[in-house]
Amino acid sequence: MQLSGAEITLRCLAEEGVDYIFGYPGGAVLYIYDAIFNQDKVKHILVRHEQAAVHAADGYARACGRPGVALVTSGPGVTNAVTGIATAYLDSIPMVIISGQVPTRAIGLDAFQEVDTVGITRPCVKHNFLVKDVAELATTIKKAFYVATTGRPGPVLVDIPKDVSQQMAEYDYPTSVTMRSYNPVTKGHAGQIKKAVQMLLEAKRPMIYAGGGVVLGDAAPNLTKLVRHLGFPCTNTLMGLGAYPASDKQFVGMLGMHGTYEANLAMQGCDVLLAVGARFDDRVIGNPEHFFQAGRRIIHIDIDPSSISKRVKVDVPIVGNINDVVEEMLRLLAASEHKPDAAALADWWAQIDTWRGRDCLGYDRSNTEIIKPQSVIETLWKVTGGDAFVTSDVGQHQMWAAQYYRFDEPRRWINSGGLGTMGFGLPSAMGVQFAHPDATVACVTGEASIQMCIQELSTCKQYSLPIKIVNLNNRYLGMVRQWQELQHGNRQSESYMEALPDFVKLAESYGHVGFRIDRPQDVEAVMREAFALKNRTVFLDFQTDQTENVFPMVPGGKGLTEMLLGSEDL
Repeated sequence: MQLSGAEITLRCLAEEGVDYIFGYPGGAVLYIYDAIFNQDKVKHILVRHEQAAVHAADGYARACGRPGVALVTSGPGVTNAVTGIATAYLDSIPMVIISGQVPTRAIGLDAFQEVDTVGITRPCVKHNFLVKDVAELATTIKKAFYVATTGRPGPVLVDIPKDVSQQMAEYDYPTSVTMRSYNPVTKGHAGQIKKAVQMLLEAKRPMIYAGGGVVLGDAAPNLTKLVRHLGFPCTNTLMGLGAYPASDKQFVGMLGMHGTYEANLAMQGCDVLLAVGARFDDRVIGNPEHFFQAGRRIIHIDIDPSSISKRVKVDVPIVGNINDVVEEMLRLLAASEHKPDAAALADWWAQIDTWRGRDCLGYDRSNTEIIKPQSVIETLWKVTGGDAFVTSDVGQHQMWAAQYYRFDEPRRWINSGGLGTMGFGLPSAMGVQFAHPDATVACVTGEASIQMCIQELSTCKQYSLPIKIVNLNNRYLGMVRQWQELQHGNRQSESYMEALPDFVKLAESYGHVGFRIDRPQDVEAVMREAFALKNRTVFLDFQTDQTENVFPMVPGGKGLTEMLLGSEDL
């Protein structure tokens, strides 16, 4: 069957089970858009900016586990998309980005809307392809999905010149592909797994540290079984929230820069640490030299061998599919006659409970004059029954959402962890809503972040997306102001937002519902009213305390035991 390159592209996406393409048209992809018009298997979602297209595909992928797909044109189209691609890359999100390119004969001649897409994106993709022969297009797309979804997931870009999308070729989509240079390890080493299990059974002060890899690897159910079988404390990273139920008594909270007192001290004080799908990044352990302790033994399970011993030297490395490795650990534990030391474990829990007694997430709940941002998140959890998909932008609101919304399931917390991308929240919420049309989706944001991709309110209107936007409006670049206060002598350089829009009127101008909330006593009632509007996008503009900071906080360059727990530590 002879098809054009554009038709081949759409046929390949349909073969991969793609439901949605998030994109924005332009000259170099018009043949592909014509092919979209002439089929009905793959739906196209028109965003208002290419960055939002990639964020929406990202949110879709995080929420449902299937790869997201974005389509952008050449030149400024693909450069606009780079922020979204880098966001997905640092958080290991499976995604295929299709970009248009100038005709092959014009490549390298500074043609209109030409950029070196392969060169520009190479540092922030798992892999990329430039297709110069239409006969290779189908196989290349198959390779793109294979690379994006296997091993450590990530974004893969396919650059298609305009003439390639126009040319004809025989359609033959391969059922599988092999790549000589790409053979990810999936099965963990049996001897290392056995050694890890023995080490866990010998532990006196154990700790399980789970990251985003548990979520991405669909390993949360097995991780939960493992933690409960052993009776050990468990902490999650920002990316790993929901990997273990936050409401469970064995969960000690998120760890890291804004983690709980008990999680950070248990992480620092344990004698055996099991790291699962986490990478010991700088926001988790702070200063690596401070984190190092002679006598502590570390087991590290990860699908990516380059992540092991990258920042922290480990004792038992296990490279493999997390779910399979944890399943094998459970099998060995079930067959073992040995059990963890009950007395030592009881002493360890007693110590952790003492740390918990500090109530590090306490705040002034008695204030009736001004809205505390923490209370908004707690109310959001209450009103949604803890059952919402919550996206966020980046800043103080992100940390409060992570601290106070208790995630009991994986893939419910959607945020930009590695890159910290302002503007991520609203478009990723759109992707989540398309992945789960009947679900409750809330975007927690701030008055600065929301303006980065505010134009996507138009997309929400076009597709009638019932997203609820929870804006913690403190009239500051909140996290910037906090750092300036704590580490720069309170010199608030360019951190005050002096020209904010009326967000209620702005939301209404897009055809949505808007509420401004000024009083603490109105927070729950208005939020319930908003969530009762099942078929409308609602913008909730909460006027929150401008002086509130996110605590606990591990200052930059410090260690996990050097936390600031509140203003009294300043």
